[in-house]
Amino acid sequence: MYRITKEFHFSASHRLDHLPSDHQCARLHGHNYIVIVELAAADLNADGFVRDYHELAELKHYIDTEFDHRHLNDHIALPTAESLARHFHDWRRARWPETSAVRVSETPKTWAEYRP
Repeated sequence: MYRITKEFHFSASHRLDHLPSDHQCARLHGHNYIVIVELAAADLNADGFVRDYHELAELKHYIDTEFDHRHLNDHIALPTAESLARHFHDWRRARWPETSAVRVSETPKTWAEYRP
């Protein structure tokens, strides 16, 4: 199995309204997110790629226009790293079936991954 990854960055605010009011994540706050998309294929295409990295620019455009310097609650019902990973996975997989996993980091020490 061949695997490739590409990393994307964005900054955004959110709050988790369902948590108790004394929970730090219930307050408005922001993160510098890192998104890593993984694509996998048993065989390479005619160009010798799983997918040309240049084609992944579509995801960068989507992140830059819809998520970067935005309030995530306006786009995702429950804006956790886990739900963001699933959202980006499903968005990519609808376009490229080679999408096998997406990882999202809110801090240098935390990662969430969605891998069906």
